[in-house]
Amino acid sequence: MSRHPIAVVGGVAAAALVVAVATVASPAQANPTAAANRHVLLVSVDGLHQTDLSRYVSTHPHSAMAGMVAGGVEYTSARTSFPSDSFPGMLAQLTGATPGASGVYYDDSYNRTFFAPGTLDCSTATPGAEIPWTEGIDRSQNPITLDAGQGLTDAALTDLPTNTKAQTIASTAAITAAALKMTATPQTLLSPAALPVDPHSCLPVYPSQYLTTNTVFEVARSHGLRTAWSDKHPAYEILNGPSGSGVQDLFTPEINSIADNAGDDWTTDNALTQVYDSVKVQAILNQIDGYDHSRTHKVGTPAVFGMNFQTLSTAEKLPLSDGLAGGYLAGGAPGPLVARALDYVDAQLGRMLEQIARDGMAGQFTVIVSAKHGQSPIDQSTLRRVDDSAIITALDAAWTAQHPGAAPLVAFSLDDDGMLFWLSDRSAQALAFAKSFLLTHTAPANTVTDPKGTYSTTVASSGLTSVAVGAAADALFRATPGDSHAPDLVGIAQIGVVYTGGVKKIAEHGGAAPADRDVALVVAGTSVPHGKVIGTPVQTTQIAPSILRLLGINPRELQAVRTQGTATLPGL
Repeated sequence: MSRHPIAVVGGVAAAALVVAVATVASPAQANPTAAANRHVLLVSVDGLHQTDLSRYVSTHPHSAMAGMVAGGVEYTSARTSFPSDSFPGMLAQLTGATPGASGVYYDDSYNRTFFAPGTLDCSTATPGAEIPWTEGIDRSQNPITLDAGQGLTDAALTDLPTNTKAQTIASTAAITAAALKMTATPQTLLSPAALPVDPHSCLPVYPSQYLTTNTVFEVARSHGLRTAWSDKHPAYEILNGPSGSGVQDLFTPEINSIADNAGDDWTTDNALTQVYDSVKVQAILNQIDGYDHSRTHKVGTPAVFGMNFQTLSTAEKLPLSDGLAGGYLAGGAPGPLVARALDYVDAQLGRMLEQIARDGMAGQFTVIVSAKHGQSPIDQSTLRRVDDSAIITALDAAWTAQHPGAAPLVAFSLDDDGMLFWLSDRSAQALAFAKSFLLTHTAPANTVTDPKGTYSTTVASSGLTSVAVGAAADALFRATPGDSHAPDLVGIAQIGVVYTGGVKKIAEHGGAAPADRDVALVVAGTSVPHGKVIGTPVQTTQIAPSILRLLGINPRELQAVRTQGTATLPGL
């Protein structure tokens, strides 16, 4: 199997390091203190199913992940939030809140009361605006750059648009060194002109101001503890929380930036995704070693910090990359690209654990590995790619045929492997009409063939198994009725249905399928039992209060613990 030329550490050494981290304290220590747990490292691996973890540990008994399972607590029935998207998924882990409490339903969503970007006169503006916590709000556009518009002048970054893919990969070390110079305050990388406008203040709203509940980082800072995080867009400034200052060292190189002269971004080729993730890994290694992400200032190891991996996610989505087939084989075994991605992630986790041990801090760390979301489908024989735009066009046409002169019924939609609609008419009649139409509509076939074959067909009921509207939709998110953030209609997709007008992906997330929501969750470290398997269903929202408990802080300082009753993880 070909390998990407990035340095890795793994195998027996990595497994031993995990056990070293996990075996410092006795399992009998059921009430951890801040003195015993000085640092919690959270690693979120997009796309990491529980089945991936189980299979990998079985076939790689000396891996870092196997060491964590042997030296920690494995939760075999962990589920991420719904919708199973990156933003609500990450916020679940770091606030303890479902979207109904956080106000964040997707990375790109809609709010019925906010005004469009650039609004200056809020007295006459029409309410209703897209909430785009994506690369679209970066200062850099056309092209979007890895530094998101900060203006770094290192050749390793400015040469990217003219490099071939091979040149970009060969420049991994230089790209890393240059990107690490990015600011730790990424709100400065966001364009105010691209932000939605608050109807009360008539000012642009930053992501952290949109969040309606506090974060683990804010609570930790209130206790004088250091915080850090690394993620894929400057819009992850949202993790600062409503105070705007929760994360002291927030490193957010833009993943949807240009990576080579073919116009690829870091997600369109899996080897490029590894380069991108390796930049963030180096930031974590610097922070473990007591520096800020850039390794410029000695500031001390954060009490709570971590990062998100994208490599596994792109390996699951891409039909073909680097000559390797993406996705899974029959029976759910990883295909060659997914297998390589899992090896890469495990090796990088091993590097982090090695740094912890090298710095003599094994007795002070707890390491948590989970995922913002899974990916569906795993069984590619069920894959059905459906053009969602054709469905929406048909729905709007049917509505206006009965209501001449009415606005298009769908004001905004999100359709990955499920449907979220915000409607222009929220009457009971309109809700019932949309629900009935979707459940009786036959969706057009998408018959384009990709390198892995044709996975398309005409599907009944718009590719859905059920549709919830109004109060029933609110209940899915535990949302307050009338919440201006919440969608009016939720469609639960048939297993295998992916809404896309093209053939770029063979899997997606965002829906309610088991492969979307059943994710890995392992906790290893000080005061954590060893080799314990808990099959009781748990939610990734329980990670947030557990982090505080591990640091000796009352979990009730999280608003979601008080309002939603989010419990800590059992067995720690």
